[in-house]
Amino acid sequence: MSEQLPERPDERHPVVTGLVALVGVALVVGLILGLVMIAGASVLGLGGDGGGDGAGSERSMYLPRPEKTPAASGPEITLAPGQSTPASSDRSTEPTKSKSPRKQITLSASTTSAGPMETFGLTGVYPGGEGAILQVQRFTGGSWRDFPVTASVSDETFQTSVATSYSGPNRFRVVDTDTGLESNEVRVTIG
Repeated sequence: MSEQLPERPDERHPVVTGLVALVGVALVVGLILGLVMIAGASVLGLGGDGGGDGAGSERSMYLPRPEKTPAASGPEITLAPGQSTPASSDRSTEPTKSKSPRKQITLSASTTSAGPMETFGLTGVYPGGEGAILQVQRFTGGSWRDFPVTASVSDETFQTSVATSYSGPNRFRVVDTDTGLESNEVRVTIG
């Protein structure tokens, strides 16, 4: 008479037991890899908050140069009672219409010198140019030529990054691709 030993549950279904073990190992390895990736991303500053400390995230304020305003020939507002209004006065004293101020693109560079292929910033203001696309140009060979960089205007300001290996003095400007309006030029020495 032979006595039969009871079977263990893992001996009845070795394939199921193997699959459960494989899934368990995969979950543990996946969890460890996920934690390593999250830790690495936070160490490298690759988080989704957009608050990196890189040079591209810096903003600066640019104030345009003051310009003289034309002197008025008389007071703009008269507070004395009893004076005639322009409608009832002689037509020759009516105010003349003046031109609205011309749009102007003001450009500045983040540096005056950089190494070959070192990135530097071009920033500026374009009042009334909301949504405009600005083509960066470099003066070379006696004329302005398109540089393979553009910038878009948002909140009347723009910024872009430039890198070049062309050593020596470089002159840059931006041009509105729709109107052809040109900015002032900036100079950056490379090398």
